[in-house]
Amino acid sequence: MRSYGQYCSVAKALDVVGDRWTLLVIRELLLQGPCRYTDLKNGLPGIATNLLASRLHELEAAGLVRREEAAPPVATTLFHLTKAGAKLEPVLDALAAWGTRYMAQPDDGDEFRSHWFTFPVGLFLHDRDPDGPDLSIELRADHRPAVIEVSGGSVRTRLGPDPSAPSPDLVLEGAPRLILGLLSAQLTLAQAQEGGLKITGDPAILGRLVPAPAPDGLTRPG
Repeated sequence: MRSYGQYCSVAKALDVVGDRWTLLVIRELLLQGPCRYTDLKNGLPGIATNLLASRLHELEAAGLVRREEAAPPVATTLFHLTKAGAKLEPVLDALAAWGTRYMAQPDDGDEFRSHWFTFPVGLFLHDRDPDGPDLSIELRADHRPAVIEVSGGSVRTRLGPDPSAPSPDLVLEGAPRLILGLLSAQLTLAQAQEGGLKITGDPAILGRLVPAPAPDGLTRPG
């Protein structure tokens, strides 16, 4: 690995995770959990196969990723974060919060995967009625939906669908910017629908999920 050659903790950290794609590999392992190589490739649109292999090798050498040969019926290699790798989660959280200011208007051709909703949902939403009934909101922005689950004061996001889970209380289907705009209160319900967002179920349940204060650079309707 290339080095900045500086005796500084920031430089030393960037020696390990500062190369292009490295932190996004960490992102995928944080969001998806243990992954097959193909899972990582699908979650990293645009990465070359040889570059992903190189990044995984570097992360293994740095002690941030380990591989496991899974037994049948999986019978494939799974990549896991080590404890040291998992400690990068707050770093990714901070980058996600800071980077939200640049998401107001996606660039043409920007790729999206539904599990990437996890970071902004964690920034914007919390449960204002911890004693209320459990509820779920399905977000459909690509071929595999994400599901927001609200229960006992916690709000979490998982990949769907889960055949054993009950039907969602609300479904939001459309462009990621419309879904995020509605969840972050940058768009009203009417504005999101005018933009093409399809809503199935009772949108009033969104009132239970009060957005947190807007990150720097973002404004919300008054």
